[in-house]
Amino acid sequence: MTGGTNDDYSGMSLVALFRSEAEGQVQVMTSGLLALDRYPEDKATLDVLMRAAHSLKGAARIVNLEAVERLAHVMEDCFVGAQKGRLRLNQARLDRLLAAVDLISRIASLSEDEAPGWLEQNKLHIGGLLVNLYEAADPEKLNDAAAPPAPAPPSPSAQPAPPAPSRASLNVGEVGTLPAAAISQDSGPAAPSGAAQPWPDPDPAATADEQFMKVNARRFDRLLSLAGESRVAAHALRPNLQAMQRLKKQQQDMSAAFDLFSEALPLSDMDELARERWLAVHQRIKPLRQALVEQLAELEAYERRLLGGSQAMLDEVLGLRMRPFRDGVSAFPRMVRDLGRSLGKEVRLEISGLDTMVDRDILARMESPLNQILRNAIDHGMETPEARLAAGKPAQGVIRLEARHSAGMLTVVVSDDGQGVDLERIRGKIIERRMANETMAAALSAAELLEFLLLPAFSLRDTAGQVSGRGVGLDVVQVTVRQLNGTVRLESEPGRGFRTTITLPLSQSIVRAIVIDIGGEAYAVPVTKIDRIMRVAREDIHLLEDKQFFTLGNEHVGLVSAAQLLEVGNGSMADGLLPVVVIGSQQQRHALAVDAIRGEASLAVQPIEGMFGKMKSVSAAALLDDGSPVLILDIDDVMTGIARLAQAGTLRRLEGLQEKARSAARRVLVVDDSLTVREVERKLLVSRGYDVDVAVDGMDGWNAVRSQRYDLVITDVDMPRMDGIELVVLIKKDEQLRRIPVMIVSYKDRPEDRARGIEAGADYYLAKGSFHDETLIDAVIDLIGESA
Repeated sequence: MTGGTNDDYSGMSLVALFRSEAEGQVQVMTSGLLALDRYPEDKATLDVLMRAAHSLKGAARIVNLEAVERLAHVMEDCFVGAQKGRLRLNQARLDRLLAAVDLISRIASLSEDEAPGWLEQNKLHIGGLLVNLYEAADPEKLNDAAAPPAPAPPSPSAQPAPPAPSRASLNVGEVGTLPAAAISQDSGPAAPSGAAQPWPDPDPAATADEQFMKVNARRFDRLLSLAGESRVAAHALRPNLQAMQRLKKQQQDMSAAFDLFSEALPLSDMDELARERWLAVHQRIKPLRQALVEQLAELEAYERRLLGGSQAMLDEVLGLRMRPFRDGVSAFPRMVRDLGRSLGKEVRLEISGLDTMVDRDILARMESPLNQILRNAIDHGMETPEARLAAGKPAQGVIRLEARHSAGMLTVVVSDDGQGVDLERIRGKIIERRMANETMAAALSAAELLEFLLLPAFSLRDTAGQVSGRGVGLDVVQVTVRQLNGTVRLESEPGRGFRTTITLPLSQSIVRAIVIDIGGEAYAVPVTKIDRIMRVAREDIHLLEDKQFFTLGNEHVGLVSAAQLLEVGNGSMADGLLPVVVIGSQQQRHALAVDAIRGEASLAVQPIEGMFGKMKSVSAAALLDDGSPVLILDIDDVMTGIARLAQAGTLRRLEGLQEKARSAARRVLVVDDSLTVREVERKLLVSRGYDVDVAVDGMDGWNAVRSQRYDLVITDVDMPRMDGIELVVLIKKDEQLRRIPVMIVSYKDRPEDRARGIEAGADYYLAKGSFHDETLIDAVIDLIGESA
């Protein structure tokens, strides 16, 4: 158990007490030195550093750690000299001071038995570092040749203050400056030992007396489960309350009926016995009415208190898992500075939203992805100081890391003011690695090109280095964020910078989800995995080769029975609109046909017992407010299941959805990039009874011919994105489409042009310069006959 000022330290040894104090002072010095890197003459920060070094010197003297005492003493001299203006804490001096902090942290982490042997083994290194520190304390040495004027320090309210001591993160075996291995591709953040929290708590006075204890993960899950059950129990009062309200209504109806009966039969018309009995009934009805109203009001108030208490308890339990964002990013400022220096670049990290509360599991798992993004920004995005000055930018680059809550989600944004990403270079790599041909690559938008950076083994570097080039990059970010039910979006502005936006749930214990019915059972889909929810009319659903789809914008979205995926039936389509949930990204979207959509709910996630193993397409479970269980779908698993069924050709259509009767009219697809030619051909064919669709280029035509049935394709040759010859080749190579006749209509009328078209597989070649209405119609009739 660790805590604030109320902790009992009486049972701790002097060495243990020193270790606890050293952890806190190391954090203060690391934070302060990084602040001085930007504001070298900030007096308030120098005061904090001087006091920290002085306290550490005294504590080391008590436990007889001479090495730490001497290091702290020389550091104190440096800070005092800077306070008095005798020396300037430039980068050379700061590097040596930070190396001393690393060494002090390493020594403080040693046990009483380890310390003597380790100090003896490393005495030469310690001596060398002391010599470096003495040079740093000498005003005549390590001076800048032409030191630039220092920027104005921040306001006193923005000065770093000593944080509350916390468990430090110590890298065993590392002393002095960071080795090259500490910034290799496969390492984590190259953090200084002990630099676990360089920022103050948001309210030190409020947290000084708080105590903290470790909570077993299994016990926390049980506590969360009990809190969820208490909320369910509170909601269980609702049916009883509704029954009481119905009883109240019945009592009011009975009382009104009695009043009508009394008006119809005056007391003067009753005999004495009837009058006495009537008065007795009247006296009982009135207090009964009042008692029922009072009891109902008390029950409603009790329900409100119970609901409020259960929700407050759930919130408090969830609060146990929440930590400020600062706890997960404390090592990054030092890592960015040191990595930038090792690459010959000047880079500064600015962090905002340090007090944003995040689930501790999300915070821990996001450390590696954020580290990778920052390293990429330094290595790929940031220019050298000379290049930045030549581009009209400050010599020092800035990376901004921001965390905030937005629309019930956690948004983490990493942006830099570097050179951005060369989109044409990405396009070239795509073609070089044969991930797309030149025509398809040329048609990719900026957003689509940036998506390739998230693929495994995709790198823009031709050779591998310590920091990048191995192809282990942003795919780490993509995989981790997907596992956390989040999304990643990349943006680049050439010459201005790069931006990565990550959207995550606030907690892994509570999930916002849409509750749906499948096969008579309730299931939940996390909202972060849903593209949209909609209802589709029967007439908008098409069938092609037994595959169902509907049109969403300019895209054909495959329709899949959720019941078949979960093996709870075949799925059916009743009359009216079909509720569907669209999942996936624009590159690969599918629509799940469900029985009904109940609405949105916040669910307390409860892991499924290990005895059940991995349940197909299910990630966890929860309880609805009425106490009924609900399974939370694993959408990545669902997408894999859809791909597997599609590949095997076993996707079944919804029961009750019969294939639409094919139109008696022959269907023709006209593909031409000229609006005039397209319309002339379309109107001519429509006038003869043909059903005509149009496409603006070869790519558009290829998408159309794969999604709908056509009796004939008429195409031009010269078109953007994909020309007519390529379109003919693709159609004739496809086993399902090769039987469709294709007519080429082109201005090119040379024999070699005709030969090229026929060789590609075209069934007819017609020159635009020589054809007239009857020529085109005669050719169409020759190929597919007249329209019925």
